[in-house]
Amino acid sequence: MKNTIIKYSMALLILILPCTSCKKYLDQVPNDRVTIEQVFQKKGPSEQYLANVYSYVDDESEQWTQNPWLGNADEVDVTWSKYTIYDLNIGNISAGNAIFDKWNHYYDGIRSATYFINHIGGNAEILALNGQQLIDQYTAEARFLRAYYYFLLMRQYGPVVIVGDKEIPADATATQMQIPRSSFDDCVNYVSGELDKAAAVLPQVPSNNGQASDIQYGRATVGMALAVKSRLLLYAASPLYNGNTDFSGFKNQDGKPMINQNYDAAKWKKAADAAKAVIDLNLYTLYKDPSGDPVKSLQGIFFIPWNAEQIFVRKDNNLPGFDVNSMPRQAGGWNGIAPTQEQVDAYFMTDGLPIHESSLYSETGFTNVNGVQVYNMYMNREPRFYASVTYNNAIFQGGKMQSPAAISFFVSGPNGKNGHPTDWSKTGYLVRKNVGTQSNNGSGGNGATQARPEVLFRLGEIYLNYAEALNEYAPGNPDILKYVNLIRDRAGIPQYGAGNKSLPVPVSQSDVRTRIWQERRVELAFEEQRWFDIRRWKIAPQVMGALHGMDINKDGNDFYNRVVATNHLFRSPASYWFPISQYDIDRSKLVVQNPGW
Repeated sequence: MKNTIIKYSMALLILILPCTSCKKYLDQVPNDRVTIEQVFQKKGPSEQYLANVYSYVDDESEQWTQNPWLGNADEVDVTWSKYTIYDLNIGNISAGNAIFDKWNHYYDGIRSATYFINHIGGNAEILALNGQQLIDQYTAEARFLRAYYYFLLMRQYGPVVIVGDKEIPADATATQMQIPRSSFDDCVNYVSGELDKAAAVLPQVPSNNGQASDIQYGRATVGMALAVKSRLLLYAASPLYNGNTDFSGFKNQDGKPMINQNYDAAKWKKAADAAKAVIDLNLYTLYKDPSGDPVKSLQGIFFIPWNAEQIFVRKDNNLPGFDVNSMPRQAGGWNGIAPTQEQVDAYFMTDGLPIHESSLYSETGFTNVNGVQVYNMYMNREPRFYASVTYNNAIFQGGKMQSPAAISFFVSGPNGKNGHPTDWSKTGYLVRKNVGTQSNNGSGGNGATQARPEVLFRLGEIYLNYAEALNEYAPGNPDILKYVNLIRDRAGIPQYGAGNKSLPVPVSQSDVRTRIWQERRVELAFEEQRWFDIRRWKIAPQVMGALHGMDINKDGNDFYNRVVATNHLFRSPASYWFPISQYDIDRSKLVVQNPGW
């Protein structure tokens, strides 16, 4: 949707929302007033209403005041203490200070979707033009969006309030708001069922809205519905939600447990089946650059719009803002989205092994690369490392840099701590993945802003979802390593038990699990996945806390020492889910608060 459409739709809603003070208004409607009844009798206004339902899909490119999924995990530090992410990392959050609070935002989207579902069916103009098919499609789009907003609530807050098809007005009374939270399993069953209903109707390719030449990318498809279901069921099968006795005391006021206390292996089968359903659509393929260069392939996932790996994207976004925040000062950027040393260490070597298993890895000495001294820690790394991380003396070109040059994070260097009061990486690294180096946003740039869709779901994730779930349900199934190997093949590194330079096949379910987790951390780095993974795996208390980087307070060889760069606080059990704001707890007296808040 274009911003103009959304703005028009929002203005329309202001006109049509119920107003109790207007109930005794004259028994006539001004000629220029659009009533809610008229909206749902005309094709254009109904489509504008649906556009507004889409507008609640989050733009996740802004990861410092709007979204915390990068800067509050163990993969990235956002350098600026003035932003909300810093408050979260130091624990400045409570029910009374519910930062990153999306509870009402998502419920607004749910309410708009429900109203649309309940009222679109009698649209006389659409029925006259298109019969029932278009109404069914629009209903399925709204149903998908409603299910997706529930999923977004669940990933942030855990169990939520399921409203169903009941319309709760924006000016609902306190009595109307008294609905308890459903258990997490009940939420999963409801949302999964809604996604199935939507998938049964949605088209395979984005709707053209009845216009053959106007394909509307970003509109709901069957693949989008099934991809959301895949991630939903993977979360539901994971240790946080599947037999987690640590939360035995998390109950509704009637005593019903919010988290099922009994482990159910069948949940992993459901998750595997859901991922395989996306794969079996045969609509998507891993993106590979025609040149065969793995780095270009990894970049093209995000920079080739509407490529065959992208499943669910947001067309309008602020990715140019992410670009300029991630680029070095040399390029006119703001130098502040910084991978941690822990994330750097996660990348494999060119032999396909982790750094602690590979004979190629060294933290001693330097290698001359085209006249630039590169620390051996950064040599012989896999292509995903070079496509994803800007390290000290890495070659970079972009922004206002007219030619390639080495990027230095030494304390007195052009991107170092001494050169600017705030814009310096705490870890000595910057994110390069999905950074449009020609962006003209902010203080630098040598070209037009790179407009590209924001990728929310892609096939690479689905392959890893499938492998992980299958390993938990049917260890030894050949599909497990098949789909991991497809990811590694695209990344340009040796595979497990395949090819001339194959690696040994992992021998145990536990070993395979470790390999899948490692692959997921690297393949999906900086894609807002890690925050949820470390929680659903219940490893967050071990991997959060003190996070490391290079010694940015030093020049020369003294820079290359691991030091604590930042602390990302994790308080168990509070940090597993966000608090519901005290305001909403007070309004909805049957809604219990999340543990620890």
